[in-house]
Amino acid sequence: MPGFEDAWSAVAKTREGESVSPDLQPLLRKLYLNVLSDPTDLVRLKKSLEELLEFLASEGRTNANCWAVDSFFCLSEGWERDWTDQGLPEDFDDVFARMGQALHDAVRTPDIARNFECLPEQLLDQVRRLRTDATLPDKS
Repeated sequence: MPGFEDAWSAVAKTREGESVSPDLQPLLRKLYLNVLSDPTDLVRLKKSLEELLEFLASEGRTNANCWAVDSFFCLSEGWERDWTDQGLPEDFDDVFARMGQALHDAVRTPDIARNFECLPEQLLDQVRRLRTDATLPDKS
């Protein structure tokens, strides 16, 4: 059965000679588990999103890391089930969609990422405004 290790292996690739930081793996693992938890705890999900984006907005802002996170959410390769099937509130869905849209441009072509509001700090600002009091549909 697919799971986080498969999803991580699909994105932890060298990009233009640059390796993905090992510090990214536990952040993505925590976020992955929070996305797929049943029931979804929006407070925990928001916190794990903030931690990941704080990393990408600071010491983790590398081309390889941004590409890895972008691919992680754009392709959802190796996931046991797709994050889009989780019934998340629309504003959470929007953040994940943006992370899989142009986050990969954040280092090499930041004007493109900025135009799509996909720079790590733009995404972080959006996450900090997320409401966590929504009622989620029952997944059973």
